[in-house]
Amino acid sequence: MNDTLLKVEGVSKRFCRSLKQSLRYGTQDLYNEIVGRNHGGNGQLRADEFWALKDVNFELKRGECLGLIGRNGAGKTTLLRLLNGLIKPDSGRIEIRGRVGALIALGAGFNPILTGRENIYVNAAVLGLSHRDIVRKLDDIIDFAEIGNFIDTPVQSYSSGMQVRLGFSVASALEPDVLLLDEVLAVGDAGFKSKCFNRIGKLLEQCAVVFVTHSMHQLYRIADSVMVLDKGHRIGTFSPHDAIKHYDSLCAGEASASAVFLDNSIADATMTIPESVHAGKEISAQISIVPRRPVVIGQVIFNLTDMRTGTLVAEYRRTELEISIDTNFAHAIPIALGPIFLRGGQYSVSCAVYDRKGKINLAHFANFATLEIENPVPTEAVCGF
Repeated sequence: MNDTLLKVEGVSKRFCRSLKQSLRYGTQDLYNEIVGRNHGGNGQLRADEFWALKDVNFELKRGECLGLIGRNGAGKTTLLRLLNGLIKPDSGRIEIRGRVGALIALGAGFNPILTGRENIYVNAAVLGLSHRDIVRKLDDIIDFAEIGNFIDTPVQSYSSGMQVRLGFSVASALEPDVLLLDEVLAVGDAGFKSKCFNRIGKLLEQCAVVFVTHSMHQLYRIADSVMVLDKGHRIGTFSPHDAIKHYDSLCAGEASASAVFLDNSIADATMTIPESVHAGKEISAQISIVPRRPVVIGQVIFNLTDMRTGTLVAEYRRTELEISIDTNFAHAIPIALGPIFLRGGQYSVSCAVYDRKGKINLAHFANFATLEIENPVPTEAVCGF
């Protein structure tokens, strides 16, 4: 049995910056389609056009979750809209087996003047469910959404969190074969987010999930692999840890995972840390900073994230450092950590360097290294610094 639920081959999509020109191109393309001609300039960009997506390929099988990350405008939402059939690709092929559940935008698919209950019936009917199936699932959808008596209130009066709760509940409760989610879990309280991830985990037993987020911890939690997009182009598909490194490099505008965000007072900054440490032992990191003008380092904060679960498990703070550095040459600053009491395994390390008052982030190193913990302490021991 073929368990491939989603197949994308050479998909490209372009848009036009000018609305008037876009309408003109759309009319030309529609005419060319009617008469059986190729449209869109034979694959070449026309005046004022740009590629929102260019030659994207991937497959997704049942039980797999693909994360999508990239800077704003990279093409993530465009790809989800293509997968959901909201827009057509200019070239390439998309093959989907089964029912698609999608929550691409806040309130998408809801009629604002209808009540929540009425919108459930409308959305379920559009997906092809019979009235009997809708009635059978209705109570589960309403209970999961946690909006109480507001279910019989027009959706236009819902808060953003209520819209997300209802939208996710509908999209996930209708047993989709492919579930598309775009930044929807960025809104809402922590308790509901946890419920959503638990439901996604159960759905993955029978469906495939494409998940867009800017939260790196969410990627660690549910994504099997992560595709990195930049300006419509697929950089590659990686493990969550490697994908985040590529994403950080894109954000930094450089090819290496050194400092991701730099204050104007810093010309360059790098960070080094040993690759492994025995549990319970101390470890030292070193920051190298080249300032543009004299600055004072006041605080350094290290975070360790368990790469198996994506959970932040430890934080180490050095405050009131008062380290003054001058311009024109690199300053190496040793930072002692530990002892570190964590279970064995790999941990992603992030670091932030602040000024004297701890208000300005001078340099930020996101997931810049992997730390291996050897000879771990017993699991019942307290984990932390």
